[in-house]
Amino acid sequence: MKKRMMLGLALLCGVCGCSTIYYGTMEKLGVHKRDIMQDRVKEARDAQGEAKQQFLTAMEQFKSVVNFKGGDLEDEYNKLNATLKRSEARATEVRNRIRSVEDVSDALFREWRDEIKQYSSDALRRSSQRKFDLATDKYRDLIGAMKKAEAKLEPALAPLRDQVLFMKHNLNAKAIAGLSEELVNVQTNVDSLVRDLDASVAQADKFIASLKEE
Repeated sequence: MKKRMMLGLALLCGVCGCSTIYYGTMEKLGVHKRDIMQDRVKEARDAQGEAKQQFLTAMEQFKSVVNFKGGDLEDEYNKLNATLKRSEARATEVRNRIRSVEDVSDALFREWRDEIKQYSSDALRRSSQRKFDLATDKYRDLIGAMKKAEAKLEPALAPLRDQVLFMKHNLNAKAIAGLSEELVNVQTNVDSLVRDLDASVAQADKFIASLKEE
């Protein structure tokens, strides 16, 4: 019963954002910040992979609209608009997952840094400091890759939003044909995003593997 209550409190605090209480409660349940960090990196990695697939789908949807050969234009608009909304939701998920990685990582490294000072043994303190430095270097590579990919989300979404808005007010074949002029711009932004998402996912896999090796 007590354990269930503690778990409930931990989940509540996680939702409410009171990180310190959340991490402290989870620690009592035997779930350490390092474990939470690993789980959140995996979740961020998976969110980025899902975002990649969604943006590729959005690109294909946009191409199908540009190559419109006849049919219900409003139906094409509704499909593209729905695809845009799903893409925006995936982008938000990626941003949130990255924030959650940063939150637990900040708490973990802050605690580790403070505890290094508590060693009475110089040898153990130096050893812990070396591990700390190595871990923070790996983390900087990880979060750098994640943020680079995150920075490409909005540039990929912006032209898609423009085209959906344009279609909303110009549901005719002539106007749709004009969208082809923007195809290269949209494709370039999505391609750049996909490359950085792939790099970030690979960096996350590398980071997770390094945690298992220690």
